[in-house]
Amino acid sequence: MEVPCVRVARERGEETRRRLADDGLLAAEFEIEVEDGYLYLPVTDAEAVPDDLDADVVSRSVGERETPDTPADLLGFEPTYERLGDIVILDEDDPERAREIADAVVASDIPVETVVNRASKVKGELRVRDWEVLVGESTETVHREYGCEYLLDVAEVYFSPRLATERHRVAEQVKSGERAFDMFAGVGPFVVPFAERGAEVVGVDLNEKAVEYLRENARRNDVAERVTAIHGDVRDVVSGSSDVSDGVREVATDYADWADRVVMNLPHSADEFLDSAVELAGDDCVVHYYDIQHEDDPFGPGETAIRDAAEPEYEVEVETRHVVRSYAPHELNVCLDVRLSR
Repeated sequence: MEVPCVRVARERGEETRRRLADDGLLAAEFEIEVEDGYLYLPVTDAEAVPDDLDADVVSRSVGERETPDTPADLLGFEPTYERLGDIVILDEDDPERAREIADAVVASDIPVETVVNRASKVKGELRVRDWEVLVGESTETVHREYGCEYLLDVAEVYFSPRLATERHRVAEQVKSGERAFDMFAGVGPFVVPFAERGAEVVGVDLNEKAVEYLRENARRNDVAERVTAIHGDVRDVVSGSSDVSDGVREVATDYADWADRVVMNLPHSADEFLDSAVELAGDDCVVHYYDIQHEDDPFGPGETAIRDAAEPEYEVEVETRHVVRSYAPHELNVCLDVRLSR
């Protein structure tokens, strides 16, 4: 049967499939097909496919699914879950409902090794959660995103697959030869693609386990020679007030005036680190500043905080005011792409 399909390179297939499913656009009654390195993902409405998906919509003859093989088919309702590698993540308050969904996930054709249910909110300065493991044993997995792969443990580090499109948006701005600094690097979802595009990248994180995964992910993606991964408080690293190591060698601790690009993805408290970001900035530097604010004025508080920290030493130009996603009722997760020019 001829249906509209999103055509995407195989290495981007999983995050694209997930994005379409989250938007309710994936036509689950048709088969996903593979040909010549491309996946063809049937969609319910070609015109509703988001422009920022960066994929072609084509018409193609695909087969119909003959057997119920999704959790929704088996449950009779559409459950909410996320996929991270071979882990399925639930967010259910009712233990019986969580168990019912976990059993359906395992019985479906989803390739899954572990099913976990969120048992707490993100907490502490390391931004980790408690989890209830419903199926399987290991909470470690390999997540693939825009051609890169990341080894991580959801019980040890913070990672959101929902931000894949946003990370790709920023990574596409990076040019070879840049010097980029990720102030809250985690397992490397900004660092690795930046380095893959030819940048020299420093990633810092307070979570020692995340930094270990960052080093491993730099090796996995063949960019280790362009990545410096540092465990510590980024304010100490920037000021040079503590001795730090990237796990392999001693590294220079004076990063003042060093960066062409700075990522500040700590939305609830990035404003507390703006003085360090300004200290990092070279003569011409782009800062990607993430914030969570009320929908009535999602960008104003962040822009004011940046100007207060950077002016008059720098001219401040907001290049992009971008809504990343809805965070909570009447609250938005946003990004300001800001150029600082000395």
